This record gives sequence, C-alpha cells and structure tokens, in this order.
Amino acid sequence: MAFPRICYEIFVRSFCDSNGDNIGDLNGITSKLDYLQDLGVEALWLSPILLSPSYHKYDVVDYYAIDPEYGTLDDFKRLLSEAHARGIRIIMDLVINHTSANHPWFQESVKGKDSPYRSFYTWKSPEDIERLGIATREVTPDTWDRNPWHKWRQNTEKYYGLFWKGMPDLNCDHPPVRQAIYEIGRYWLNLGVDGFRLDAARHIYPEWEEHKNYDFWVEFRTEMQKANPDVYLVGEVWTAAENIAPYFKGLTANFNFDLSLAIQKIVAKERDTVQLVATLAGTRAVFFQTSPQFIDAIMLTNHDQVRIGSVMGGNLNRLKVAANLLLTLPGQPYLYYGEELGMLGKKPDEYIREPFLWDYREKDRHRARWMQPKYNKSNTVVPLVGQINDPNSLYNHYKRLIQLRKSQPALADIHGDIEPLPNEDPRLVAFIRKSNGQAVWVIHNLSAKSVKFSVANQPSQFIFSTHPETKLLKTETLSLEPYSCVVLG
Repeated sequence: MAFPRICYEIFVRSFCDSNGDNIGDLNGITSKLDYLQDLGVEALWLSPILLSPSYHKYDVVDYYAIDPEYGTLDDFKRLLSEAHARGIRIIMDLVINHTSANHPWFQESVKGKDSPYRSFYTWKSPEDIERLGIATREVTPDTWDRNPWHKWRQNTEKYYGLFWKGMPDLNCDHPPVRQAIYEIGRYWLNLGVDGFRLDAARHIYPEWEEHKNYDFWVEFRTEMQKANPDVYLVGEVWTAAENIAPYFKGLTANFNFDLSLAIQKIVAKERDTVQLVATLAGTRAVFFQTSPQFIDAIMLTNHDQVRIGSVMGGNLNRLKVAANLLLTLPGQPYLYYGEELGMLGKKPDEYIREPFLWDYREKDRHRARWMQPKYNKSNTVVPLVGQINDPNSLYNHYKRLIQLRKSQPALADIHGDIEPLPNEDPRLVAFIRKSNGQAVWVIHNLSAKSVKFSVANQPSQFIFSTHPETKLLKTETLSLEPYSCVVLG
C-alpha cells in the first residue's frame, strides 16, 4: 500500500468545536474532512486524544479511553470511517515514553520496592545515580530539563522522568511494560488506526542506553505488523542525521527538524546560506545507508516550534516561498494546522497551539475558544472564509502547490531523489527531482528582486509557475520574478 503523500497535523483541542463547549473535538474534525480532502490532505496526525489531566494530553492516564473532552470511542470510530471513505488515513499520537504520574501503574509503583509495578518505571537510590554519573544530562533540542530524577514523598529512591516530574518514564527493559505497550498499539490498529506518530522516540531509553532504542523500535514494528502489515510509524527524533539514521531500522519515517530550521533560515534571510540542496542530499544519503525505503518526514514547523507565520513576521511573500520549498522538496510533507492560513504563534507552547480561524469573530461558530488567543485573531490573520475565494491568498497558494506535487510523479514520489542544479546565486535554490525516469527542474527565487537563471539544455515543457510574469527568454535564460517558483519538465 502506498504511503500518504500529504499529511496534516491537528492539535485536536484547537481545530474545530462541534458542540459549543469551546473545546475542539473529534466530531469537529469529522465535520471538516471535506475541507481537508479539498485541500489535498491524505493523512491526519492527531495530537494525543487519550484520557489525560492536561490540556495537551501528552501525559496519559488510560491508554484505552478517549478523553471525554474530545468525544467518545464511537465518535472516533466514525472519524476513522469517514476519513477512510475519503482516502484520508488517521495517525494517532502514541505517547509510550512516559505516562502521567496519575496513571494507575505509577500510583502502584510509588508504594514501594515490593510493588509489582515498581519495575514499570526506573527507580534508583541517590547513591546509585551519583555513582553512575547520571544525575544530570545535557540539554537537547526536545527538552531543556537537565535534572531528570525526582523525589516522591516517602520513597528514598528517585524516579526518572525526562520531561517533567508529572511524566515518569516507562522502563522498557521490563518485559511486562513492553507487552503492555504492544497490546495498546495493536488495540488501536485493530480498531482501524493506520499508524502512529511516536512521541519522544529517541528517549524510550535514557541517553546512557540510547543504543537500546533501535532494537526496541524494530521489535515494536514487528508487533504492530501483526495487527496491520502496512502500519505507518513516524518518529520524533530530534538530532543530527547520522544519529537519526539507526531509527529507520524500525520506524517507517522520521521528522527532519534540521531541514525545518534550514528552510526557516534561508527564507528569512532571502539567501541560501546553508547550501540547502547539497545538505539535504547528504542527509538523504546517510538515511539511505540504513534503509533504502526510508521516508523523510519534512515540515516547516509543528506543535513544539514557533509557527512559521511568526518566524516570517507574517510576511506573505516569505510564507509563500516557504510553502514553495516544502512542497517541491523530496520527502513526505507535513502541514501544521493553520499554516495554510498563515497562523501565528510564539512560545510558550499554548500560543503556538491557538484555535483555527474558520470565520470572522462571532460568526465563527466552529472556533475553539478554550483559550484567549494572543496571536491569531480575525484582525491579525485572515480566517479561512476570507481566503478561500481570494486567488492570491496563502490558502489557495498551498492548494495549488499540493495539486502540483500530486500531479507530477517526480515531485509526488516520497522516495524520489534530488540533485542540485549548477547555481552560484545565493538568492536561488535550484534542483532536479527524479522518479522512475521522469525528471523536473525546480527553481526558487528567495528574494525581492527579479533574478535570471540559465536553463540551457533544460526540459522543454513549462509546467508551473507561482508568478504569471515569469518568462523564458530567447537567450535560454529564465527570468524569475520576486519570491517565485518555477517547475520545468
């Protein structure tokens, strides 16, 4: 079965409120499937939907219960059915690195060393922690916590919780934990889920045992394939390419955070200061050595990053350039909900997860109003209703690019390759995309100035341009308008 070519991340709480309680929910997503299908989306990654005490739900209390804030199991089954009827797959965010401190397993674990659940988590004496030299850790991009060991009331031992004391890490060296995790995964796959986004995939084992992660994910995939041979698994592994590569032994895909940051940098500077194509080609070569069928999950931003809209200061031209790059580079693109509108957001996290703008102010009966937005209001970001009929809107720009990507095999192939085109102008990003004998040339102008590019020996067909004034001159030179993208085939 072919993997989805265009994916879309939804922070469920903020997407669409179906019942007027101000909280986005599963029925809200179901009601917007036609919108997503029309945009060109083929898979939805849903932020955690299982029972949890937090607004973000990355601390699970019950792995078999839909959080009532989001709906019921029947609501979820209907979402699966309606999505599948439209050719849209559902990817659940599965959080198995840690649980909530309120989870029954942990509540039993804290009762002491004789508890049968003690080994579900990692407990060590302060002396052992010091002796092993693991009392503190280096900051990583996905967590800045340097002190992962925590006290719990009468316990003399401390427990390991990488992200926060309220999120104790599970001990996957303990066979009953592994079996419990596999049963959870198979349950949701048997229900019809198509795959999982695996939170904190690099931290299943602590840093001093990271090498154990690789075999864990191989075993996890094998167990999940018992329920669905075509299961899709995408990992959150935020590190350098050579450290990501071993995770492809078990995981179908991994997110490319370095590419996300590189795109942000060159679009903001309007100069390719990172040699984007050569760097990406090198990264892909590293991945290929581990798994020739690797999937590079690419994105501009996600729920943990400053929104691309704010990175670009709301500049529409630069947002279109970022979209141009994302949707013509090789890999499997993920859109973060609202990127197609130019939604804004900066840390802290709540403000990069603000409600989607369907309509203007009080007319917006589907807007989730669980929080007071700081960045996304009808006077700062044009709601969907104001963009959908505007041919120059960011929404329609995304829609055209997605249609282009899906219509050209060389662009649509998530395993397709990339080669740099000769180019010494830092205002340009130019490359060839190839797949099964088809090739297209793609040239991007990052800048506010018209730029010329030699297209001697270029493919003969003018396939696509984001700017109507782009033209091919008689001197075998392409004249690219500001902030434009051209595809030749």
